[in-house]
Amino acid sequence: MANIKSAKKRILQTRKKTEFNRFIKSRVRTKIKKIFSLIKTKSKDDAKLNFLSFESDISKAMSKGVFKKNTASRLVSRLSKKVKNLK
Repeated sequence: MANIKSAKKRILQTRKKTEFNRFIKSRVRTKIKKIFSLIKTKSKDDAKLNFLSFESDISKAMSKGVFKKNTASRLVSRLSKKVKNLK
């Protein structure tokens, strides 16, 4: 355990940031799974609506620094491709 006050503060800040990042990443993964299940059931309208929500969430996460720009872009690109190809 840290003895210096600033080190103790950094530990607390790191815990808080880690908890926030886990929450956001979990929410994004859940939305991805939901969209994949909608793709399997071939419900295009629901998949599109959920994709828009997903795209919004991941761009917010990117702006907060949870995901890197290229990672967010890659996830959106791959998922949009699957949703668009759904017939």
